[in-house]
Amino acid sequence: MDTLRALRTPEGRDLLEEVHGTEPAEELAVATRLRREHPADLVSAALAQDRLRRRARAKFGADDAGRMFFTPNGVEQSTRASVAAHRARRLREMGVTSVADLCCGIGGDALALARAGIRVVAVDRDPVTAAVARANAEILGLGDLVDVREADVTEVDTGGCDAVFVDPARRGGRSTGPRRSGAQGGRGGGRGSGGRIFDPEAYSPPLSWAIDAARAARRVAALKVAPGIPHEVVPEDAEAEWISDGGDVKEAVLWFGTAPGRVRATLLPGPRTLLGRGLPDPPVRTPGRYLYEPDGAVVRAHLVAEVAEAVGGGLIDPTIAYVTADAPLPTPYATAYEITDQLPFHVKRLKALLREREVGTLTVKKRGSAVEPEELRRLVKPRGPRSATVFLTRVSGAPAMLIGRPLH
Repeated sequence: MDTLRALRTPEGRDLLEEVHGTEPAEELAVATRLRREHPADLVSAALAQDRLRRRARAKFGADDAGRMFFTPNGVEQSTRASVAAHRARRLREMGVTSVADLCCGIGGDALALARAGIRVVAVDRDPVTAAVARANAEILGLGDLVDVREADVTEVDTGGCDAVFVDPARRGGRSTGPRRSGAQGGRGGGRGSGGRIFDPEAYSPPLSWAIDAARAARRVAALKVAPGIPHEVVPEDAEAEWISDGGDVKEAVLWFGTAPGRVRATLLPGPRTLLGRGLPDPPVRTPGRYLYEPDGAVVRAHLVAEVAEAVGGGLIDPTIAYVTADAPLPTPYATAYEITDQLPFHVKRLKALLREREVGTLTVKKRGSAVEPEELRRLVKPRGPRSATVFLTRVSGAPAMLIGRPLH
């Protein structure tokens, strides 16, 4: 807390400006020079904050990340700005004007909500994390819309807000903040550090508590969960949405008060949303000329059948999420490839084919194969001016290689 206050003083702000963009190899020399005129602890804190800001650019963009304050766990666990903005837009379109952001962390979601014109009560138990969230709202000119409170989320009355958003901690580790009754560790009371948690009841606070809090919302609620959450864990009265950004699956959200039982996959940027229609599994067929690789959010949402129907295709294997078809029918929910060769898995045959085709740039994709892409590249040693994509997969249960190129 003292460090945050010091970095917000005129001296601290000047130091942050001075160290901006310092490369790791330059840090020792820069620190040595600045410590001649500034306290050593403050110089170290400014350099550490600059490192965090560089890491945060991928999530928050260079402009916001260059002004905000971060904690190590906050950078790691905060929502990507594009995803938070999508969720805020959905809430705004539902007519929501106020949200209780429970387990707010450094404030990433609260900032997106405020930018959508929504009033936010942001709650975190850890005093440092809450202070960082408050500072970020003020720095970005959103302090009037974001009320940050240091409290245990299990003790907060959300009745004054239209909606509730809950983002439980999904990493293990010891709490960095004071313990109170209710949630143990996490952003209900100080984000812990450590490995990811896969048991939803080991979230902090547990998923069961978060679901109860969501169901108690006055109008609507959103509960952020890991994208690998089992479908059987999703409550029947919830809508489940899987979100990817730039092809990378980022999170899943359980919505309450919207459309119970509905499943959707949302692809950013866009957004483009594919709604589930309860289709049966696609048929398995021999590979055709075209292969479709569904977006990860589509796969996680179990909506591969919707893609297969859209392109008039079937599966190459009942356990593999690759769709094959005889015609090129572009869809935003899958990447299409033209397949030129199908081989049983055999490294020497692949190496000979790539040499014959003069392939030097080889993209390796895999589903249902234990072979690592880098290991395969090392073995085949691609050389030449051309490029190709190889899919390591199974066809009707047998290991296979499909070689082709993306359709543009």
